[in-house]
Amino acid sequence: MGLPEETELLAEKYEEKHVHEVYEQIANHFSATRYKPWPIVEKFLQNLSPGSIGIDVGCGNGKYLSINNNNIFIMGNDRSKNLIQIAKKKIYTSNTIMIADSLYLPYQNERLDFAISIAVIHHLSTRQRRRDAIKNIISCLHQDGQALIFVWALEQKGSRRGWHEGGEQDITVPWVMKSNWVKTDENGTKDETFLRYYHLYKEGELEEDIISVNGKVLDYGYERDNWWAICQRSNM
Repeated sequence: MGLPEETELLAEKYEEKHVHEVYEQIANHFSATRYKPWPIVEKFLQNLSPGSIGIDVGCGNGKYLSINNNNIFIMGNDRSKNLIQIAKKKIYTSNTIMIADSLYLPYQNERLDFAISIAVIHHLSTRQRRRDAIKNIISCLHQDGQALIFVWALEQKGSRRGWHEGGEQDITVPWVMKSNWVKTDENGTKDETFLRYYHLYKEGELEEDIISVNGKVLDYGYERDNWWAICQRSNM
């Protein structure tokens, strides 16, 4: 069951301002800070069978598209035009990268061996939209295909951010773009701050969302202030 049309439009407009427009503005600076693969993601990709074909939903600057496993084929997509341009410059097989929305994936159902979506779904501003994105991802997989999904965690008491259980889950997080990344003018440059929307997932919430869209959770855990889950389509 989808959202009422008015609610859907409000969510789209909010995400356009507080997610999509922000990433277009900060793309180069953001990309410069995203270069080292996370261990669980790297292990997931390296353990795939030779010849596996899959997708990176929200691939950003493409850092996982060139993971050190030459026996798999990854197609990347992202909502940000500027991040896709950066990814195409880094990845020579640029025909495997495209602009696409996680809510409207351009792939056939039940065809892919794997999918990853790393720190993306938490940018969707309603639970229904987050669940729809998860459904779209696992729908692309054949019966034995697996998806790895990462989302920001609410439980980050030990981190510099200081978020913890019982706190606000829907927040905006500042991204400070240093002056050397800002275009110059006659008045010189200064740091700019952009606010990005996040839904902070509490423990167990990601698994609930996966199960709600006919998914099966194979494994899950916590790493680097994120909840993650490996899942597949349910046989039910």
